[in-house]
Amino acid sequence: MAIPQYETLMLPFLKAIEGKILDRKSVISKLSDDFKLTDEERKERYQKSNQNIFSDRVSWAATYLKKAGLIESPQRACYEITQTGMDVLKQKPSEVNDDFLFKFPQFRNFKKQPKKLDESQKEVCPKTETVGRTSSTPEERLEYAYKEMIDSLAQEIIETIKRCPPEFFEHLVIDLLLKMGYGGSRKDAGQSIGRTGDGGIDGIIKEDKLGLDVIYIQAKRWESQVPVSASRDFLGALTIKKAKKGVLITTSTFPKTSHSDVAGLENKVVLIDGNMLAELMIEHNVGVSIQSVYEVKKIDNDYFSED
Repeated sequence: MAIPQYETLMLPFLKAIEGKILDRKSVISKLSDDFKLTDEERKERYQKSNQNIFSDRVSWAATYLKKAGLIESPQRACYEITQTGMDVLKQKPSEVNDDFLFKFPQFRNFKKQPKKLDESQKEVCPKTETVGRTSSTPEERLEYAYKEMIDSLAQEIIETIKRCPPEFFEHLVIDLLLKMGYGGSRKDAGQSIGRTGDGGIDGIIKEDKLGLDVIYIQAKRWESQVPVSASRDFLGALTIKKAKKGVLITTSTFPKTSHSDVAGLENKVVLIDGNMLAELMIEHNVGVSIQSVYEVKKIDNDYFSED
């Protein structure tokens, strides 16, 4: 038989983890057995990226189930069915696919079309993904797929950060700022960032290699939205320090009030929420690795010109 597509794997995936917590390898092994894959099918890889095909499809099935709230990851690379997932199994559906998952608001939000697609394709409905694949240009379909992968990766990054120890988040901030060109050397950065406990400031870091100016940092992991008081305490600490620049970094989100507070300041203060943090990590290759690179080529008309 052919290797099953990710949609075909969703319902068996739910059933496989019903009443138990399984790690990724165990899920892949069980589903491989359930679908009676041959040794060749279990080992088959994509030609371009060399990634295992079945493993990749299981991962996408897990991603979509998680976005719909049917499963969760209680720990890294492990899966557990949620109460919503249990309720779905009680319905005894014949299959669970993208159309089925569109019943859940969080999945619909995840699958929204990218901004650059034609206006007629932006309507969020159970057929959104199909419309994007069939009536858009190949370039638009590539962009849609790329955006979907980046959005999924960004959310996975934040979820992983939240499961890591607090001190790891501090090291992550150092690595990111260094990759962005701040902090001089890693030794300097390591000395600059830390738990100073000084009026809501976690540390300082050089703005450039010469240290002509410094940036005051606060980096905190919040589960819920950052309270307005936290950002205002940080702004107050900056005022006391007569600091010209500050960055407040979180794994969560900031309320509109916090953005309004910093917008009119004479000194520059930047709020980095979880989404921006993940985007910066992806852009600067912090905590991510390049799996494959696809070159999009077009005909060179100048080459074929008679002139």
